[in-house]
Amino acid sequence: MAQPMPTGNASDRIRGRAAQNRYGLVILLILLAYGLSVANLPQQWTSVVLFVQILTVWVVFSASESPRAQRIAGFFLVIIAVLGLVGFVVNSRNSPPDWAYETVLLFSVVLYVISPLVIGRHLFQRRVIDLQTLFGAVASYLLVGMLFGFLYRLVGSLQTSDFFGDQGDGTLSQTLFFSFTTLTTTGYGNLVPAGNPGQSLSMLEAIAGQLILVTAVAKIVSDYQPKGKAEDVGTE
Repeated sequence: MAQPMPTGNASDRIRGRAAQNRYGLVILLILLAYGLSVANLPQQWTSVVLFVQILTVWVVFSASESPRAQRIAGFFLVIIAVLGLVGFVVNSRNSPPDWAYETVLLFSVVLYVISPLVIGRHLFQRRVIDLQTLFGAVASYLLVGMLFGFLYRLVGSLQTSDFFGDQGDGTLSQTLFFSFTTLTTTGYGNLVPAGNPGQSLSMLEAIAGQLILVTAVAKIVSDYQPKGKAEDVGTE
């Protein structure tokens, strides 16, 4: 007599594929947030940009199976949606005040600090290294680049001197460009922080980027298991 198939393992595989797809969605949302951030949109659109960022974080928490953090991100989604609507109504002809823009940047920094940590915690708890793990590591790496980009913008907005010296604080597009060239230690040299804390933060980002590449991402790529083999290991 044929034995019934165990439902637990099949359920785990279904959840694994769903999480894998969500990490792929996280990468797409990061790219969308980056595109909106560098599109030179009016400052009235900053709430929309932040909304996309929080949606990204919500998907991160969903993929990492963290219900409490997912509810927190959902709460922020509602708050930012309301603030965005108010911002469009009140500031339809004027730019929002500096404190509002700095608050948006601060929200972005906090969210991008939490997200890679949540992904890392989830990946370290998994027993196999598969496509889901690879997507999660790439998403985490991209989130770190976005984190430092918004952190540079926040520092430039708060300090009295220009972040890039004679080149001013730079646009958000330039700041994100500088962040990712620093994260990858490409270092074109066309944008350089004029002083601290920008210089110290850029060194921290370069070190963090290399540590992530040579430890987490390199380990995942070298130990990556094909789909069938990963499922076999997960059912043992």
